[in-house]
Amino acid sequence: MLNALTVDVEDYFHVHAFSGVIDRKDWDKYPCRVERNTDRLLDLFAQANVRGTFFVLGWVAQRFPKLIQRIHSAGHYIGCHGYAHQVIYSEGVAAFRKDVKLAKECIEQALGASVRSYRAPSFSITKNTLWALEVLIEEGFEFDSSIFPIVHDNYGIPEAPRFPYIRYVNGNAQINEFPPSTVPIAGVNVPVAGGGYLRLYPYAVTAWALRRINNVEQQPGMIYLHPWELDPEQPRVSVPWRSRFRHYQNLESTERKCRKLLEDFAWAPLEAVFGDAVARPSANQGAFEWR
Repeated sequence: MLNALTVDVEDYFHVHAFSGVIDRKDWDKYPCRVERNTDRLLDLFAQANVRGTFFVLGWVAQRFPKLIQRIHSAGHYIGCHGYAHQVIYSEGVAAFRKDVKLAKECIEQALGASVRSYRAPSFSITKNTLWALEVLIEEGFEFDSSIFPIVHDNYGIPEAPRFPYIRYVNGNAQINEFPPSTVPIAGVNVPVAGGGYLRLYPYAVTAWALRRINNVEQQPGMIYLHPWELDPEQPRVSVPWRSRFRHYQNLESTERKCRKLLEDFAWAPLEAVFGDAVARPSANQGAFEWR
């Protein structure tokens, strides 16, 4: 069973958890570590002979176009993570479209090819921002991975499908949605295999969850990583305890867990996994539209 391997290419000072103390206009004042850390991920993936989808922040593509070219040359798919890492529910339609257009332009200029996949910063397509899917379709995107089917203080639509599905917009336009992985426990979708959840859980828990998804539910899982998660020596930012815990907890374990995941499971780019996934019968996938 192939699972989707994805990376959100951003630096440590871009994260939403730091937005209250780091202003966007000051980003250029911080030492960038995204290039070296992304290269570390590329080395790990090359050693395991796996390919994935890299959702690139437009700000990063604009400043490090050769990094985008290295990712592409290594056989990985390139997606869009927005330009300024703004959560969508803090923007209106016009501001979101402007951000997406600028990000797409920066990435495609560095890449020399079109970009078809998108992931919102902090999974911020929620019930109140479903209009963003229409904007993405209008801007030429075919895949999205922004709707997390969980309860969370910053994101999530808990009743959304758990597995890849086709999302219809206005009755006819469509976009291919690939949700981050969850497992149902006591009637609640529990997030697994990505970001802080990967760092927080023991590896055995993550592996159990992915095997349950693959073997019991007969569906693909997804892992998502950030380059800064392989960098326990990154500069420390003074933030409230919750943001500090979410960002810094178990950074030293990410690379070890990532290596084990690459050894123990089969991986491919999100776009390559999607087609096989939607062909499998499931009560929780298929064509879907919220009213």
